[in-house]
Amino acid sequence: MSTTEALRKPLALIAEDSRIQAKILENRLIQGGYEVTVAGDGGKALELARQRKPDIIISDIEMPRVTGYEFCRAVKQDPDLRHVPVILLSTLAEPEDIIRGLDAGADNYVTKPYDHNYLLSRIEALRNTPITSESDQGTELQVTLAGQTYRVKSGRQQVLNLLVSTFENAVEKNRELHRANEQLTLAKEKLTQWNSQLETLNGQLAKANDRMSRDLAAAARVQRSLLPDDQLQFPGIAIAWKYTPCEELAGDFLNLVPLNESHIAMFVVDVSGHGAASSLLAVAVGRLLTSQASATSLLVRNDPLTGKLAVTPPASVVAELNRRFPMESQAGLYFTIAYGVLNTQTREFRYVSAGHPAGVHLPKGSTPVFLEGEGFPIGWMEDVEYDEQRLRLSPGDRLYFYSDGVNEALSTSGELYGGDRLLESLTQHANLPMTEGVNALFRATCDWSLPQGPHDDVSIVGIEVE
Repeated sequence: MSTTEALRKPLALIAEDSRIQAKILENRLIQGGYEVTVAGDGGKALELARQRKPDIIISDIEMPRVTGYEFCRAVKQDPDLRHVPVILLSTLAEPEDIIRGLDAGADNYVTKPYDHNYLLSRIEALRNTPITSESDQGTELQVTLAGQTYRVKSGRQQVLNLLVSTFENAVEKNRELHRANEQLTLAKEKLTQWNSQLETLNGQLAKANDRMSRDLAAAARVQRSLLPDDQLQFPGIAIAWKYTPCEELAGDFLNLVPLNESHIAMFVVDVSGHGAASSLLAVAVGRLLTSQASATSLLVRNDPLTGKLAVTPPASVVAELNRRFPMESQAGLYFTIAYGVLNTQTREFRYVSAGHPAGVHLPKGSTPVFLEGEGFPIGWMEDVEYDEQRLRLSPGDRLYFYSDGVNEALSTSGELYGGDRLLESLTQHANLPMTEGVNALFRATCDWSLPQGPHDDVSIVGIEVE
């Protein structure tokens, strides 16, 4: 081996359609000393592998167009790539899934969620036991599971690797169960010790509970006071909004804010979790997103040259929120946001989505479409660059932002309300006034999740160019 080859970092190829999961795995591999390339589906990953042969391939199974099984099979059928180890990642863990991985020629199979250190150990183990021409000679086996017959032809080394990884997966899950059982045992012992103390403290807790209920009601009133004024109006623009917490305090927040004589901001914030901590973070974010120019204001600033208020670009607003609210300093909480600014004179709408459900554009007399653009939630990673999108509206056009309490509303059978039903509701009520259209979408969400009602906060805000 030459000195250049010895110093070369091993190349890892990731095939993963989730940008967030791919980025997290890429960072872990880079920290582990790998050079990394990423593809969003199996077809693109195969092109990259043929352009530059990787040392290891980590592929998700459930991907659009070309699945992980199909990608793995194509790699193993390529004479130049067949000896490259392939690890399949999936939330699936049935016996049929293991056999399908073996049938595709996979070398390892790791179930999600996984520990990154464990995955790195599997990668190193595969690289230390490379597959040779002799070891990949196998006889065809016929395996029948759940009425499905599979014809598997994999080499002995691949079969051994896959069986070992499957066994290690089972062992790791068993360890997790043991750890959980030990924690439950310790918790049970502590609960027994505390039981007598709890009896004496019961009266005090009842008093504290009454006081907390009053405090929660007061906090909820404060939170509602920060919402848009019911009398809020903008010349030439119709607005509507709906805001319903699933508990006393909401992790959602929305607002419509006049920035100056020709710009209106609209946003929806959704903090992870529920309860007081999420609500406090939502209120803190909402207080920053105001049109009052100050040292802490994010939306506008005083231009020293003109003395007028200058509107901060949406991408800059979201990037500054990401800088100010790292997840580590917020007790593990993070939030998503859809933020946009409408120029009422030019009718140009500039917006950014940070991990938030896609907004909807409803052109007058046409069908609604989801807005483009996506990005990392606020607080997940440092120094994230957010892409700003632009959209030119026409008279009669409508825009909607909403929280995932709408599209992720669950029926009694556990089925999501989903994007298709959301668009259908907006289409059916496109000729209604703006407020009635927003209320109709809210009612459709509630009806879908009857009898319990929405399991998450529901926030909807919309504007129409009159």
